[in-house]
Amino acid sequence: MPRLVTVGIVLILLGTAGFVVPRIDCTTEETVIDAGPIEVEAEQRRTVTVPDVAAVAVVTAGVVLTIVGASRRA
Repeated sequence: MPRLVTVGIVLILLGTAGFVVPRIDCTTEETVIDAGPIEVEAEQRRTVTVPDVAAVAVVTAGVVLTIVGASRRA
């Protein structure tokens, strides 16, 4: 399978995942105080939102790459 077709399919899958899972929650641990033997850590929660426009753009780019890759092969 040509590389453009493979990249296009991956982009289509990622764009579709952006529609299915519009928010990604993650937790990170951060060192707040580091004073010699004493170390204080805090958990910080973050939410990353995937805009619908970005998901549409990624799916569109994937479709274009898949079509271009398939037409070069033929």
